[in-house]
Amino acid sequence: MTDMRTLGTTGMKTPPLVLGGNVFGWRVSGEDAYSILDRFVDAGGTMIDTADVYSAWIDGHKGGESETVIGEWLAKRSRRDDVLIATKVGMLPGEGGKGLAASRIEAAVEASLKRLQTDYIDLYFAHRDDGDTPLEESLKAFDRLKSAGKVRHIGASNYKADRLAEALSTSADEDLAYYEVLQPELNLMDRAQYEGPLQDLAVERSLGVITYFALASGFLTGKYRSADDKSKSPRGGNMDQYLNERGEAVLSAMDAVAEETAASLAQVALAWNAAQPGVTAPIASATSMEQLEELLGSFDLTLTPEQIERLNMASKG
Repeated sequence: MTDMRTLGTTGMKTPPLVLGGNVFGWRVSGEDAYSILDRFVDAGGTMIDTADVYSAWIDGHKGGESETVIGEWLAKRSRRDDVLIATKVGMLPGEGGKGLAASRIEAAVEASLKRLQTDYIDLYFAHRDDGDTPLEESLKAFDRLKSAGKVRHIGASNYKADRLAEALSTSADEDLAYYEVLQPELNLMDRAQYEGPLQDLAVERSLGVITYFALASGFLTGKYRSADDKSKSPRGGNMDQYLNERGEAVLSAMDAVAEETAASLAQVALAWNAAQPGVTAPIASATSMEQLEELLGSFDLTLTPEQIERLNMASKG
């Protein structure tokens, strides 16, 4: 059923969809979350993406809630060997300091391992660049984690092309672990972070690319077509940036492709994302089985070059 792809130079295999864990411990928990995770893996899904900072933005939360739910599921279902776990460090301050200081990385990974109830992390991301910490210091810390077997691969999220290139050069010069996977924002409404120098670098260096916000916070599902629709979910307040002439054009083009392919708008958005040069897989999250089943439908959807070009033209405005 699934088109398994190699994630850059890591050799890890992942289908064209990574399950986002940002909603776990926030919008869905307990058996509801476990059922979503069960179904994703049973359908052929192989990677779950989370971060230590999920969901510290909620009153009463301190971060780590998502990792805790995933760890409980791994333990209850005995599924550690069935999935790849990606998590992140760098946005949640705590023991050892903040950012990507070596002391923070070393403390944060132990906390993540404990919450995830595992002795290794498949893919550990620097969640964002840290200009206050020398790249060499962070990379040496990641290298020690790899040597200790606590982390198998490392990646960079929210890095600009020049800094990622500098990090890769530092790793090469110092014979250190290097960022094998990139995690940028990319969707039909937000293309600037990835396209251009960063995309060129990823392709040139054969990096894996896992994109986030692939559905533009839900806008590309077609759920929000007017200001009145903003009340449909807690994320509705983010829609003002998309409710404009360009957004209408993108949804119109997506409507046409969806009709041609008998697919939903979410499936079209994910298929477009997966088809972009360098992209290994988009990330998408689900808070219900209904949402998950829709996302799983993207596994089998391949857009034609002409359909992709129409979406590109609408997206560019």
